[in-house]
Amino acid sequence: MTVNVPGRRGPQGPSPLEGERIRPLSRWQIEDRLAELGDLYAQTAGGDSRAWNHDRELFLRRLAGEVQRPGFALLVAERSVPGTPAGGESAVLAGCAYGFPVRADGPWWRGLDGYLPRDVLGLAASGRLFAISGLVVHSRVRTHHQGLDWNLARRLQRRLLADHTAGLADRADGTGAVDVADVADDVGVLGVLGVTLVERDDAMTLRALRSWGWRSVAPDASVARDMLRYAPCRALVLGP
Repeated sequence: MTVNVPGRRGPQGPSPLEGERIRPLSRWQIEDRLAELGDLYAQTAGGDSRAWNHDRELFLRRLAGEVQRPGFALLVAERSVPGTPAGGESAVLAGCAYGFPVRADGPWWRGLDGYLPRDVLGLAASGRLFAISGLVVHSRVRTHHQGLDWNLARRLQRRLLADHTAGLADRADGTGAVDVADVADDVGVLGVLGVTLVERDDAMTLRALRSWGWRSVAPDASVARDMLRYAPCRALVLGP
């Protein structure tokens, strides 16, 4: 998963009073705002100007590949700030999160099938396994109030799963009249499970994700212990 954990303190925020607005972007809107998304990632990553440009380029390259996946979804959190000559407000990006449903009929994302037990993998056949592959927020979100519902990272990941749950419910009843708000507080309505992979040596990202409610998961006992010990990633799940 892409989660920025900078070595230095980044811009402060958010608080429950700042009221970041979360909304999805279409693929065309993502293309139009690639520069902003890249800047957000680099700003939250920290480092010097050379690292800033390198990190930004790698992030945009990964995003360009993942946006092509079926069912891909990206949410942005925007904060209104004063900034127009006429005295109005403009919106700046405060964070983003993205992911896609894991498909059971093609190559597994990053070898995911080697990290999960069979009962979790089985959710992919019904569209109920959703990979959250990127979560970009400022440093204060990772270090303050991580366990509270209004923490921006928690809001973003919860909304991603809720939107996907709403889409499944929509297809199930065929009415096209599902209100995301009806499922936002309970993404387990259809048993949707979020999943991600973290580099094994990335302790800071692992700690941040666990503080936002993610929990570690391991494959069935039949998988050799040595294979797990030397695997490059750890698997985590979020949800029921």
